[in-house]
Amino acid sequence: MSVGQHLENMPPERLEVDKVSKSFATKHRTVLALDSISLKISEGEFVCLVGQSGCGKSTLLNIIAGLEHPDSGRVLANGEPVTGPGRDRMVLFQEHALFPWLDVMGNVLFGLKLKPGLTDKERLEVAAYYLKLVGLEKLHHSNIHELSGGMKQRVALARALAPNPRVLLMDEPFAALDALTREQLYGDIQKIWEARRKTILFVTHNVREAACLGDRVILFSPNPGRIRQEFLIKLPRPRDINSVELAHYSSEITAALKGFTPGEGREASE
Repeated sequence: MSVGQHLENMPPERLEVDKVSKSFATKHRTVLALDSISLKISEGEFVCLVGQSGCGKSTLLNIIAGLEHPDSGRVLANGEPVTGPGRDRMVLFQEHALFPWLDVMGNVLFGLKLKPGLTDKERLEVAAYYLKLVGLEKLHHSNIHELSGGMKQRVALARALAPNPRVLLMDEPFAALDALTREQLYGDIQKIWEARRKTILFVTHNVREAACLGDRVILFSPNPGRIRQEFLIKLPRPRDINSVELAHYSSEITAALKGFTPGEGREASE
């Protein structure tokens, strides 16, 4: 397989969440984290999940990733049931989870072990491509402890992208970073999305972040976790998180977030 073939977009991928429910047992009671969630995500779509802590958005992402299993319902990736993790769906968490004993290039190459059919030379070329895509082309041999928090997340993003997954699942990846670094990464992730057109599912509690990044923002309500409302963000890219136009969207989403009583959430109609 050539590097060019590796970097080509894969066939269209569609994610479908079909009436997924999930509960967790505590010492004193059982908590219904997700209540019959149904959702469809198209190829190349950037979808953000927003809601209060405990509304089930991270649980849903973990189920789509195959890291957890629903109590009922199912998730389909390109028409096939998701039964566990797969290299078609890569996850980027809040903690970068990089290997400190490997340098920057070594961490990205580790992700490429999931991709068969490449020679060692091709793996190096692919890793270099993605490091350049995230703006770290001059730091191939830097040690992880030498990097800032934002640089570490860029390495983690390159590692997740390197196997060329169809879907990128991101669970509050910028939450632990300072405001200036987050703003820089908002621009970076939009450029990367424009270049590669990956399907991205992005979990966040930051409403303005969701409006800045998403084609669609899906609002969750807790107790139990349900989809309450969907917002289409009709703004051109790249988007400035401080723009007046974006502020209008974030204000509308925030008002909806504040304007419900727990238990009143309803599943959005398809």
